[in-house]
Amino acid sequence: MNTMTDTAALAASDAQAAGADPTLRERLLAKGILIDTGENGLYGRSQVFEDVVERLNVAITHLGADQDPEVLRFPPAMRRTDFEDSEYLKSFPDLAGTIHSFCGSEAGQQRLLRCLDDAMKESDDDRDTEWMSQQKPTRVVLTPAACYPIYPVMARRGPLPAGGRTIDVLSYCFRHEPSLDPARMQMFRQREYVRLGNAEQVMAFRQMWIERGSLLVSLLQLPVDVDLANDPFFGRGGKIIADSQRAQALKFELLIPVANPDSKTACLSFNYHMDHFGAIWKIECEDGSVAHTGCVGFGMERITLALFRHHGLDVNAWPDDVRALLWGDTKARIDQGLAGARA
Repeated sequence: MNTMTDTAALAASDAQAAGADPTLRERLLAKGILIDTGENGLYGRSQVFEDVVERLNVAITHLGADQDPEVLRFPPAMRRTDFEDSEYLKSFPDLAGTIHSFCGSEAGQQRLLRCLDDAMKESDDDRDTEWMSQQKPTRVVLTPAACYPIYPVMARRGPLPAGGRTIDVLSYCFRHEPSLDPARMQMFRQREYVRLGNAEQVMAFRQMWIERGSLLVSLLQLPVDVDLANDPFFGRGGKIIADSQRAQALKFELLIPVANPDSKTACLSFNYHMDHFGAIWKIECEDGSVAHTGCVGFGMERITLALFRHHGLDVNAWPDDVRALLWGDTKARIDQGLAGARA
């Protein structure tokens, strides 16, 4: 039997008492498509959910195949020193996830176990965390964005070739923002195409992917709305950075109604980092100039949730063209869509 967090159970109880329709989250849990772990924003995924994610991945692969990207896959953790160098903590300290481990002696372990025994006498929300007093930071942290492990790897290779590089990367990512919105998970997957090169190459790449990302969403028969955006920078100074990001048009998002039909969720993002990462890791173009970078990010869970929101929880009843794209000749459908877009 699935358990629910206290917050989720309270919200569901209030909605039921008010006679409200079940939320998307409640319907997904009731159908067993998502599995509640007892922690807001942390879900198990059913075979049905994972099958849709995998079909989307295949479609995205065909969508970018002509770019001849280098395929790299990393675990959902990265070196702490690379994370520190990335300056992520300057902008998003509230979202970061560090990994700690026990570093005490045998006597320390006995103390840990005594503290743990005491903690387990309390209910989940009231448990004491004293047993964690001997935990220390490890040399790895949770990956906040799929592209982050790429840049130090590229830097170690030396200058980029004349045409720059395009990387295809997929990873689980972590952001500490627990929520009842199923589209705002703490652990989620990002599929990205990342471009490294000069400013012209990266800007052309981003424009191409705004068009291709919109094409994919249209083929999935989901609403397409691309808009200027900014990242959720932390603190008072973050607003200044966000305003600057918008003024320079560095970030666009493709927005789709997901959990709430009256609001929209960013399901794809199109980002131009300028020379930010190139300068941090000293990535150079062939001519010795600092490399610019950009990426398109596909929120795999969010796109999947959007499909369930707009086409229903029974994948067998989804529109024929959507099923043909995902479970039919995906390559032919994508190639046809790209040819139509060029024409």
